[in-house]
Order: sequence, then structure tokens, then C-alpha cells
Amino acid sequence: MSETDNEESMLVTSTSPHIHCGSSVREIMRDVILSLVPCCLAAVYFFGWRAALLIAMCTGTTVGTEWVCRKMMKRNNTIGDLSAAVTGILLALNLPIGIPLWQAILGSVVSIAVAKQIYGGIGYNPFNPALIGRAFLLISFTATMTTWNPSTWMGVDLNNAEHADRIQSETTASGHYGDKVSATDATTTATPLGLLKESVKYGKPKPYVYDSKIRWNLYIGNVNGSIGETSKFAILIGFAWLIFRRVITWHTTVSYMGAVAVFAFCLTLVSPETAMPVDFHLLAGGALFGAVFMATDMVTSPSTKWGMVIFGIGCGVIMMVIRVVPTGAYPEGVTFAILIMDALTPLINKMTRYKRFGARGKSVAKKVAA
Repeated sequence: MSETDNEESMLVTSTSPHIHCGSSVREIMRDVILSLVPCCLAAVYFFGWRAALLIAMCTGTTVGTEWVCRKMMKRNNTIGDLSAAVTGILLALNLPIGIPLWQAILGSVVSIAVAKQIYGGIGYNPFNPALIGRAFLLISFTATMTTWNPSTWMGVDLNNAEHADRIQSETTASGHYGDKVSATDATTTATPLGLLKESVKYGKPKPYVYDSKIRWNLYIGNVNGSIGETSKFAILIGFAWLIFRRVITWHTTVSYMGAVAVFAFCLTLVSPETAMPVDFHLLAGGALFGAVFMATDMVTSPSTKWGMVIFGIGCGVIMMVIRVVPTGAYPEGVTFAILIMDALTPLINKMTRYKRFGARGKSVAKKVAA
């Protein structure tokens, strides 16, 4: 081969990126699965072995659905990259323990077939597949998605009429503030955010969930809620792993939770009688789980650092609006907040894209083009 031929063979052009980071999709998804292990263990510990069954059913369904979809589309199968397994685990951890298995399976099918494969597979979906599946279930089966198992997270057995006297004058499922909590009410409303929503709706003082013991339960996970969102301790372990492995950066998560904290602090200044403290909003519900595992999705979130900050702030603000607006139908807003911001990701990326190396501005570019 001549020297000229050798030079020509080296002139190969392609689209960016030109430097590979050394990680594959499979390796990244493996790290995400490892980061979810503490949440899965906490779910089994607090909710029993049915949590493990729910996780297994959702994961098996998402992997199977992806395999079938790729076969039907006559494309290379992608179940080996583990992205479908991650979707199944995330969806399961966003579900209540008592949901019928057939509904969880249906949500898993929607997550893959509708939210992912219909757009072409991994890297092309505009919305987080697990959140699309959860939103579908929340809208289609609201009763089962907002029904919680009996629990003693408030320090009393809410299914015992004698113990229920201890929390007299608290919010109930019917919205009558001041009634005793019955067994039926306890099953459907004994969540921190459920009590908060009702107290805000009727302009009543802070509910029973204010004491330090319940704050500790919120941190370790001994509360009602979706099986993966309750233990903030487990979520923080997963977050530390993702940061250590450089799967995600801190920008989205910190800006998300920072926006929640600022919003909650402003509420305490405007309405100190009814507003819950900042730490309650940070620990209650799925805010931290969403900020760590859902809002940081590489495909559906911004790719620039400032874009991640804007994305996180938007998620936090929208979530808090849904939480505290008295006329709202949902006590939690993580799902809809992240999906709304997912839709804005292309615009955010465009607004915050980095300036090309050597670029001097629009006017110079126009002169060169002319």
C-alpha cells in the first residue's frame, strides 16, 4: 500500500461523539440495577414477599414484551442490554403493594410496547417508559393505585378502633376533618401525603404526621406508599452508587430536591398554620426516588449541565404545585412533573447547548455563510 493510499484510508468521518467513554449500555444498566437493589430489599422488608413477586412479574413482563416487539418489528433483539429489566424494576417500585398482578403486567406491557418500542427502542423514546406505565395505571385504575395496605406507621394500629381514637380530629378518606379514622379509611388514606392533601384542602392545621417518630419512619421506610419510594435511606445508597460509578451527575437530583426545599420553605412563610416543614416534603412520597432514578434518565433528560439544572427545578416546582394545590386530585405529582419536563427536554437542550469550539457568535457565522 502506498503512502497516499494509507493517508486516504485514515480520512474517515462520522458524527459525534468521536471519543468513546468505554462504557456500554449493558454496563450502565447493570449499575442502575445494582443501585436499585437496596430499594428492592427495603420493599421486601417492609411490605413482605409479595413485593419480590411484584418486582419479578414486572421485570419478566417488560423483558418478554421487548423480545416480542423486536421480533415483530424484525429488528435485532435488545433484551441483552438490560434496559427492559431496568424499566420493569422501576415500574414495580412505583406501584402499591396491593395492586392486582394483572394490572402490573398490563402496565409493564404499556411501558415497553407503547412508551419505548413504538418509537424505535432505547435511545428514541421521548418519555420515561416506567413513568408512562405508571401514569397509565394511575389514570386507568385509580382506585387500586391509591389504595394502601393497613399499616402502623403513625405509631398506632389504624385498623383497631380503640387505637384510632388516638388520632381523632385527623383527615379521613371522606374528607370530613374531625371524624375518627375507621378501618376502611386507614387502608386508603394512611399515607403522609394523603393526610397533607386533605388538611390543605379543608384549610386545617398540620396533620398528625408532624412528630419526630414519624419523620424517622419516613426516612427508614416504615410508611405506606409505593414499595420503592418509602425508604429514603435505601434510595440514598443507590444515589451514592450511581454517583460513584459516574452513571449520573448531581445536577438534576440536587436541583430537583433544592426546588422542593425552596418551595416548601416559601409555603411555611406564606401559610405557617397549614404548611408542612421542609424536611417533610423532602422525605414524604416519591420525590427523592423520582429525583434519583427517574429524572436522571439519560434518554429523556437534558444532556447539558445547565439543562439538567433547569430540568430538575422544573420537576420540583411542578411536583409541589400538584402536591399542595387544594383543588388538585392527586396528593403526589412526581410522575406528571417528570413527564411534563420530558416533553420540554428537546427545547431545554436547544437553549442550553454548548457553543461550538471556535464559534464567535451569530453575526460572524452569518458573514462566513454569506
